[in-house]
Formats: sequence, C-alpha cells, structure tokens
Amino acid sequence: MNKILVTGAAGFIGSHLCRALLKNGNQVIGLDNFDPFYSREVKENNIKDLLQNPSFTFYELDICNFFALLNELKNEKPNIVVHLAAKAGVLKSISDTESYLTNNISGTHNLLEWMRLNEINKFIFASSSSVYGNSNQVPFKETDNTDRPLTPYATTKKACELLNYNYHYIHKMDVINLRFFTVYGPSQRPDLAIHKFIKLIYAGEPVKIYGAGDSARDYTYIDDTVKGIIQSIHYIQNNTGVYDTFNLGNNHPVPLLGLVKSMYSVCKKTENYVHVEEQLGDMKVTCADISRAKSVLGYSPSTPIQEGLKLFAKWFEQQQSPNL
Repeated sequence: MNKILVTGAAGFIGSHLCRALLKNGNQVIGLDNFDPFYSREVKENNIKDLLQNPSFTFYELDICNFFALLNELKNEKPNIVVHLAAKAGVLKSISDTESYLTNNISGTHNLLEWMRLNEINKFIFASSSSVYGNSNQVPFKETDNTDRPLTPYATTKKACELLNYNYHYIHKMDVINLRFFTVYGPSQRPDLAIHKFIKLIYAGEPVKIYGAGDSARDYTYIDDTVKGIIQSIHYIQNNTGVYDTFNLGNNHPVPLLGLVKSMYSVCKKTENYVHVEEQLGDMKVTCADISRAKSVLGYSPSTPIQEGLKLFAKWFEQQQSPNL
C-alpha cells in the first residue's frame, strides 16, 4: 500500500485525485491552505466525504511556511508526493506577480527541501500547458522550447520544472512533471471558463466570447487527468533515476465559439453570447502531443468534449436544484 501526500488536496483536481487514490486502497495525506482566490466553502465541500475516510489524513497547512511543514508533518513519511498546490489564476498573476512567485516557486522549494530532509525521493509535479506560450508548433511536444511564457503564472511553472531538475540531479530525487491541459469536470473551480459559462447560460445572461472566438483549448476531462496522474504514480514507483515531463491533454483542441455553442446545445438553451476584446496573456491555442504519455505511461484519454460537457451540466444542475 502506498502512502501518498497530495498538496492542494481540497482543490478541484486534488480532491478528485484523493478520492481515486483512496478507492484504490492507498493511504492519503492531504494538504491545503484554503487560499482565498475562491470560496473556502467550495473547497470544504470538495473534501467533505474524504474526511470520513479513515485512510485520509488532512492538514490545513501553507507550504510557504517551512517550519509549519517540519512541525505539522513530523510524524508523516509518505513514499510519494504529488504536488498540485499553486496560486491559481493565470491572468491574475499579471497584476499580483509577487504572490505567485512566492506561493508557486518558494512553496515548491520548501516542499522539496522537506522531502530531502525526510529522505522522500518520489515527486510528481503539476505543471501547465501555459509554459508553451504562443508556440507556432502545434501540437505541443514536451521537447519544444518553453522559454517564452506569456504570464508570471506560466513562468512560475517553468521555474519549478527547472528547480525540480536541480533536486533530481543533486539529491537523486525521481521527478515527473505533468503539464495539464485545461482540465474540466464536476467541482471545477468557479472562475474557470466552462463553469463560468454554464452559470451564465442557466441564468439567462450573455456569455462573453473574447475576440472572434477562434482561440482554442485542449479541454481534458477530470477523470482522464486523474488516470494520467495515477499512471505516473505507478511509473515513478517502479522506476529509479527518473526525470521526465509528460503532457496530459486530450489532443483535440476546441475553438472558444464552438465550445460555447456546444454548451448551449447540451443545456438545451437558446444561444446568447457577445464578442468582447481579447484578453492580454491569453494563448491562441493549446494542443497536447500525448504520444510520449501514451507510450511510457499508458495514458489514453477517453472522454470527448460533448460527453464531458453533458457530465458537467448534469453535475451543475444537481448543485443548483431546486433553484433551476
């Protein structure tokens, strides 16, 4: 049985991952600092069921506080760490850069140092498709140049990948960086596009489409992302000398206008959208080359966007009932 520490455990991806790990018979240590970027109530609801599981231990803890890590986790010795915690919000990082640098880079450094001191050497890091910037090479390959990120958030993710390599090289840690591509599904953060759009659709308010609506994202359903993380856990558990990076995407980018139209169709609502000015820092397209993740990890996303949107709409309706 693995004992796995998951940072950001009360978040969208983190809570889904913890649930799956527990279902597979693992012991899970969850950390979260309930960052006020969005409602604490949402995160508490994400882990309400997890707290009833005797194999789940939860700490409200900020990894930017190194002494809190040392003191609170002094009796914990996981064999694998999955680091999902980060200051969220790609565009907000432009106006609040310092807090992103502190939370994402310094927080990751603290976690790596804590691992080093406790002789824990299996580390999986949540990176992001945003590291690719406006690359002209589509789909994005892990070997592509990532030296031109568009936002401080993306910069922090690239910086952490480099920091992770330092700990792999100097301290012999096994590391996998996972570049996530626009993950969506039940319990998705309320500030993210699909959640915002569906809320507007059901409220009868117009959806804002930035620019012509031709920007595209490689939307990846949460269950597929979680499967990829678990496959990474299995791989790093059974191999040594690992430093690798994998795209976890869907390999099927969807234009913004097409996404919005599909959402109206799934929700059985009349289309009502307006075009507004493009946002600074928005990438034109994201599209994952997932051939390495397929060949090495066995990763194979199986949820097409239309099916994923139906599942999300069903969850949203259940949350809103009987108000709808």
